[in-house]
Amino acid sequence: MTSTPIADLWRTLPGGADSRPEAAYRLLQAAVESFAERGFHATTTRDIATAAGMSPAALYIHYQSKAALLAEISQAGHAATLELVRAAAAGEGGPVDRMRRLVEEFTTWHARARTVGRVVNYELHALPEDAYAVVAALRLDIEREVSALIEAGVTAGAFQVSEVRTAARAVTSLGIDVSRWFTDRSTETPDELGRRYGELVLRMLGARV
Repeated sequence: MTSTPIADLWRTLPGGADSRPEAAYRLLQAAVESFAERGFHATTTRDIATAAGMSPAALYIHYQSKAALLAEISQAGHAATLELVRAAAAGEGGPVDRMRRLVEEFTTWHARARTVGRVVNYELHALPEDAYAVVAALRLDIEREVSALIEAGVTAGAFQVSEVRTAARAVTSLGIDVSRWFTDRSTETPDELGRRYGELVLRMLGARV
């Protein structure tokens, strides 16, 4: 399961981590693990409550439905990812250094927080319409940050790509997919994988590595 404490993902949301009762975090953690293992539609509220050591009725004290849990998990996961991408894109160095750092951190995050990553990226279809709109906006912001960095690299002559938006989607897709296949048995550590993906992406963008 994820090595990233579930509470860390909520630091970017209104209220912050400290405002949530411990029972809510137990439900969020149980929902993440249940959705990742069974999928949203195959998971019941009883599954989540049982995994959290609570009764099904207790779940409704904190959340109206399992859809509300998924919405909060997805929003928090995307908000944390956007924060990571923005920090890397605005960091020190030229486009090549910043892109390498962005990809390394993006990849490492999806390896370490792979359970959360699977849920937020592969259960999008299950989100209620209003929650999907919020998450879609966050995903667009992530894509724009990566696109802007690639564009800066093209302008500086550091990258050579035929279409910036397609390249940005390819960059993020590589990191996102890590959450699908990475396990504790993988031969590379999250940090090692991040470094290798960083080099691969720079070569894909036509940078001289």
